[in-house]
Amino acid sequence: MEWKPAQLDLSYPPDLVLTKNLDVDPDFADNFARCTRWCADGSSFLVQCENRAFQLFDIYCTQISAHHKRTFSQSSAVVNFAWYPGASSNNAPAYCFVASVRDCPVKLLDASDGRLRASYPIIDHRERFIAPHSLAFNLTADKLYCGFEDAIEIFDIQQPGEGDRLPTTPSKKSKDGLKGIISSIAFSSSYDYYAIGSLTPSSQAMDNIALYSESNGAAIMPIGGANSRSGVTQLKFNPTKPHILYAAFRRHDAIYAWDLRGDTSVPMKVFRTPPDSCKTLTNQKIEFDIDCAGRWLSVGDQNGCISMFDIGDSDELNSEQSSAIASENITPKMTFKAHGDVVGCVAFQPLRSNILSSSGSRHFDEGVEEGDSNSSDGDLTDQELDSESQDMVSTSRRRPLPYVEDSSLKMWSFDATRAVHRA
Repeated sequence: MEWKPAQLDLSYPPDLVLTKNLDVDPDFADNFARCTRWCADGSSFLVQCENRAFQLFDIYCTQISAHHKRTFSQSSAVVNFAWYPGASSNNAPAYCFVASVRDCPVKLLDASDGRLRASYPIIDHRERFIAPHSLAFNLTADKLYCGFEDAIEIFDIQQPGEGDRLPTTPSKKSKDGLKGIISSIAFSSSYDYYAIGSLTPSSQAMDNIALYSESNGAAIMPIGGANSRSGVTQLKFNPTKPHILYAAFRRHDAIYAWDLRGDTSVPMKVFRTPPDSCKTLTNQKIEFDIDCAGRWLSVGDQNGCISMFDIGDSDELNSEQSSAIASENITPKMTFKAHGDVVGCVAFQPLRSNILSSSGSRHFDEGVEEGDSNSSDGDLTDQELDSESQDMVSTSRRRPLPYVEDSSLKMWSFDATRAVHRA
């Protein structure tokens, strides 16, 4: 029997089938999810939390329920993580993930109990551990690529220890290559190349995305023309069209797409979320995702909305576009309200027509201002005035405390059969 990917029906809004909160941390009341990712078979998902921990949830699809299985606390702030390809709760040897934790080697952790399987240290010239900002496995899952400032460290998974360093720029003073922190690494699904992106903003003289060859480690070509003037936060190839590359940028409300078979100096498509003039763009990293069929692209925004783009027919390069200079703007097929805060991450559930979304962001209470006094100065004595002035000084010097408005996890169903149940 031939396997077919799950089909998403966007003829009407999705059904909310699950709402879940993070496991309570008594020492960190305002905890929220930074990033959420599924394992390969969609049987569980892992949440990177603000409180320096991972939380693992198991999914029961027959009852559409999620169960908090375990919390993996870390010694320092979590920078990034990545599931091992083929990770499944039914396959114990492959049920693991790598984690980048500040001031620690890269860890390979068992997802069933959190034990350390192996470590992969990246050490700088002052003999300090470097926590990479990006992690990616190659297609054969035998090499781990870790991106940090001006370099990529390549590890053999079967041989823990120091890896091979691949500089992305010849030297600190050189203007060639890719400079800055390598914030994202993405492998094409069927070719011998991968893309890397830097947090250094692009300019007319330098792009911040490049294509590299896995076989010889050489740079193939630069990718640019986004005119975002921002650092790259995420790169992703289309799973069914490995020549299409998508990129998201910091403090930018658009996702850019390039067809690597044509001119890569100008993106062919620009997927823009609905504009919002009431708020400034958040500094928080917002991750997008593409379904396994390569048909839909989903991304959240700072207003708590999720936008769905149809990329099945819009990302092919035709003869007219190959000679065009301007990029084509694509509007969402659907936008719906999902959360009451920033949607930091969306993830398509493998093998099913569901989307998992997570929300949360740090908001700051500015405290009491100096003019917020309930009593007039004329009704107070000199001693009371001195006491109040000291209180006002201490209040004005108090650091603003962060709080969270909505820190929930939700699952949305785009299954075509939901129309039958709704009727």
